[in-house]
Amino acid sequence: MNQSEVQTQLEKFRDYVISEARRNLTSGNKNHTKGLYESLKGNVKSSPNSFYMDFEMNIYGQFQDKGVKGVGGVRNTTSKFNRSNNKGKMWKQNATNSPFKFKEGVKPSVKHFLQWSANKGLNPYAVRESVYHQGIKPSLFFTTPFERAFLRLPDELIEKFGLDIENLFNQAVSKNQKK
Repeated sequence: MNQSEVQTQLEKFRDYVISEARRNLTSGNKNHTKGLYESLKGNVKSSPNSFYMDFEMNIYGQFQDKGVKGVGGVRNTTSKFNRSNNKGKMWKQNATNSPFKFKEGVKPSVKHFLQWSANKGLNPYAVRESVYHQGIKPSLFFTTPFERAFLRLPDELIEKFGLDIENLFNQAVSKNQKK
């Protein structure tokens, strides 16, 4: 496989991942402000014996993709419709296996929830509390197309560069996050 063919395959890989990630954001109702959608970019460059590939996205994209584990705890149930004698209810956890988690006592800033909450007609402070305790459910909007694209790469390319999906993912994604 010559350098031109490698470059072409890498460009197809990049274009597929970005296109499908954007589609996933839209179909998963995670495209309210279009900020993450528009921030998705990819760079590829090949040379005879190596290649460079990276993907860029707003930093919160990794939290949307992998999810964030909440701190949990017990929430007060003050509703007059609560029929049990129980004064509290455990918060549901949305991302128990995520590499990211909120730290006890360190809530995210309410500014991150203002626009989204306004669009939904919700109280941003209540949304922040819910996200802090429950976390953010993983959407895998980026990971899934990346894995699918990897499976579509020609075997010759994978063998030539000794690629494995985990190392390629970590190399291509982790270093270029935008705020």
